Amino acid sequence: MTTAHDFEGMAAVVTGGASGIGAAIARQLLARGARVAVLDRDPAGAPQGTLAVKADVTDDMALRTAIDDVAQEYGALHTVVSNAGIGAIGTVADNPDDEWHRVLDINVLGMVRTARHALPHLRRAAAERPGCVSITQTCSIAATAGLPQRALYSASKGAVLSLTLAMAADHVREGIRVNCVNPGTADTPWIGRLLDRADDPAAERAALEARQPTGRLVAAEEVASAVVYLASPAAAAVTGTALAVDGGMQGLRLRSAT
Repeated sequence: MTTAHDFEGMAAVVTGGASGIGAAIARQLLARGARVAVLDRDPAGAPQGTLAVKADVTDDMALRTAIDDVAQEYGALHTVVSNAGIGAIGTVADNPDDEWHRVLDINVLGMVRTARHALPHLRRAAAERPGCVSITQTCSIAATAGLPQRALYSASKGAVLSLTLAMAADHVREGIRVNCVNPGTADTPWIGRLLDRADDPAAERAALEARQPTGRLVAAEEVASAVVYLASPAAAAVTGTALAVDGGMQGLRLRSAT
């Protein structure tokens, strides 16, 4: 069970941490005693109390510099939350090659670059604090369920799921745990923009809510709580795990209410 100060003395990086799920993660880590750096292309919205760093996960050298600077500032790095990502709408016939390259570059290679540059710091921390060092990646229900009009996005998140498992196997004996969370449709700014573009935003929101067994969108804070658990010392025996935070969407098949 996580406690109020279970991240005391630990340093964390959250990519894409200036809004939505990432900002909620940063706030919860702060509340539990962590020192938190938010890496974001636009860090202006980073929660108060975090170290806001301008960084783009598609820029390899800039990302390396940002992570090295954070580790130097804090003296160590214990927790990495790879959350930066973008959405995409359409079937395989709808998104051109350049859009595929862009989304995969951010959603998949962005996590690869983040982990690559964090690993030297995480290895040093693992030697000093066994069970306290982790990478947690934001995946999606789209990795495990076929959703309409999400071919590109689903492909990117399916890659994240497989990447998580492979990384967990690669680094478990180094004392670095690797997990991911699979949110259902979450009430985030991206979903807000999607609804704004719909012909009937209210009807579109109702449809998104109805496809989740709980009948509502997932809150960003609920996803953040799952991430904080996976990153915490309480999850010292948890690695290679995908934790669904989806209101039952992945596993439940309810009968019609009528």
